[in-house]
Amino acid sequence: MILRPFLILLVLLAAAAAQAAPALQPAQLGIVINDDEPNSVELGEYYRIARGIPEANIVHVRIPGKPRKLTEEQFSRLKAEIDGKLRPDVQAVLMVWTAPYAVECNSITAAYALGFDAAQCANTCAAGKPSPYFNATGLPGAAEKGMRLAMLLPTGSVEEGKALIDRGKASGFRTPAAGAYYLFTSEMARNSRARFFPTAGTIPQRKLTIHTLRDDALEGKRDIMIYQTGKAKVTGLETLQFLPGALADHLTSTGGDLLGEGQMSSLRWLQAGATASYGTVSEPCNFWQKFPNPAVLLRHYVAGSTAIEAYWRSVAWPAQGVFIGEPLAAPYRR
Repeated sequence: MILRPFLILLVLLAAAAAQAAPALQPAQLGIVINDDEPNSVELGEYYRIARGIPEANIVHVRIPGKPRKLTEEQFSRLKAEIDGKLRPDVQAVLMVWTAPYAVECNSITAAYALGFDAAQCANTCAAGKPSPYFNATGLPGAAEKGMRLAMLLPTGSVEEGKALIDRGKASGFRTPAAGAYYLFTSEMARNSRARFFPTAGTIPQRKLTIHTLRDDALEGKRDIMIYQTGKAKVTGLETLQFLPGALADHLTSTGGDLLGEGQMSSLRWLQAGATASYGTVSEPCNFWQKFPNPAVLLRHYVAGSTAIEAYWRSVAWPAQGVFIGEPLAAPYRR
């Protein structure tokens, strides 16, 4: 269901006041560690301890060389290996590495959760296959039998990876006064989802103020819980302070090409202090359905969803999009 702009704030207020639906538990999350990458091994163990993940949920694989992209055949073998080592009750997986992040034109997180979509690669600017988890409630297995969500925990720096994990865990301890920022920018083609920006106002029950702005960048804000914009490169990140559990992303063609040298990588959001983000790994054109829907993302996050659930629920056609960050962050879950 797509929300009309004049109804968005009312729905958000109702969702914030409602009792949160059951969310993903640590015992339902699998961790996939690449034994060929020392940072993956160290951060995977750090995350397991920090979040109390059962040792039975840890899967060890070998991916030599840190390739950015896998072939469909390579990915099929990897997925079969992972699935063969997980219990049926595991609802999501955290892949502890930066690369590989793509399977041909698909993201690795979408290919894992929904299966590789070869048709999308025939024309990456074509419409995508609908996700059964878009704007869903409950766990992914209820939306589609056997479905498991997926997210990457980047491992380029052990120090940054541990800080990211710590932010995610800290998000569960208190609900601070915060801001959600939505920017309509001068890059018109990248404003395709602006119609779904929430109406400016407050959600008192969550101490959250919504700001809908016409500007190319934020500067100096210290209370950021959500920041969504449309820019090829976002400036001013070094002036900002993201709160624990913050979500941030930019609508652009290849933000999910995490190690690319063209448009801004979604990794920059995490390096700036956000806890989770999203970007597309191949040219999607500017379909809003291929990016997080602001109204849907906010609705689920303020209702208590974890970061991985809220982000996955917000993308209608996710085949090309990679989800990154700390999956269990949940600042509004009580």
